Amino acid sequence: MLIDLRSDTVTKPTPQMLEAMMQAPVGDDVFNEDTTVNELENYCAALFGKEAALFCPSGTMTNQIAIKAHTQPGDELICDVNSHIYNYEGGGISFNSGVQAKLITGNEGRLNVELIEQSINGDFDWLTKTTLVSLENTVNRAGGSYYTLDQIKPIAEFCKNKNLKLHLDGARLFNALAETKENTLDVGKQFDSISICLSKGLGAPVGSLLLGDKEFIKKARRIRKVFGGGMRQAGFIAAAGLFALKNNLKRLKEDHHKAKLLENELLKLSYIESVLPVYTNIVIFNLKKEKYTGEVFEKKLKEKNIKIAAFGKQTIRMVTHLDYTGEMLERTIAELRSLD
Repeated sequence: MLIDLRSDTVTKPTPQMLEAMMQAPVGDDVFNEDTTVNELENYCAALFGKEAALFCPSGTMTNQIAIKAHTQPGDELICDVNSHIYNYEGGGISFNSGVQAKLITGNEGRLNVELIEQSINGDFDWLTKTTLVSLENTVNRAGGSYYTLDQIKPIAEFCKNKNLKLHLDGARLFNALAETKENTLDVGKQFDSISICLSKGLGAPVGSLLLGDKEFIKKARRIRKVFGGGMRQAGFIAAAGLFALKNNLKRLKEDHHKAKLLENELLKLSYIESVLPVYTNIVIFNLKKEKYTGEVFEKKLKEKNIKIAAFGKQTIRMVTHLDYTGEMLERTIAELRSLD
């Protein structure tokens, strides 16, 4: 039995999802003629109370399109130092948009008005123009920490007053909402643009959506084409996203429960230096230097058919997902104990 905890992107489509994909009516999406893509875009836009949406191959693309659509070359965006847009999108902020990032060290990856306000540049010729704030929910590198609406609303109001655009990298937004139980429509009101990933906790094989008003999405669609992201009969993969949104949201709490059980077990082991608080489905922990390096620990578990991700020299990440069963959890715990 192979156990893969490297990411929640490793899931395979269920038979029911595959059936939905096989039955999907399709057309040419570059001509706006793929009915399944259109249905997915309309469904997700309505879910968050937005006017329109754009289906893209990846969350990196939706984030990068949003940054380019909101900014001009030479501008500056504000984000947390742990942000995915800064750390894991191939330098796209500068490469694609000619924009630089001002990094803030937030509270477990979360920003607040005070931190943002002190990071805005003054209106001087020699300073970059601050035009965009980007939040991430949940925060990958901070162990799946999340924002509540009460934390987001003051930021949204502040950005509006300061004429700053506010983007949400919501790759795992539904994991956050599974915990806060907040309404998608209320979340949608706070942001100028939202990126939603379908291939992480929701279990679709590929795809992300960018949400915003009609003019923004019209601009984003052109940028998607420039980025090479125009797709033809994309309804086959859009159907998987629709199935995921309609069927896989309620079960996200199961992944969170398994992650908490892993956290509880790790805290008992002598070779663990520390464990970040587990909020959703991401477990990040540090190994004691005298026991294991991340590379050695990863290799030892791989020998036991368990794949994990070394997140640094002493840091490990595990991510639970819909293909991670209770039996796999028991096996993982047993093997972790065997290394103690």
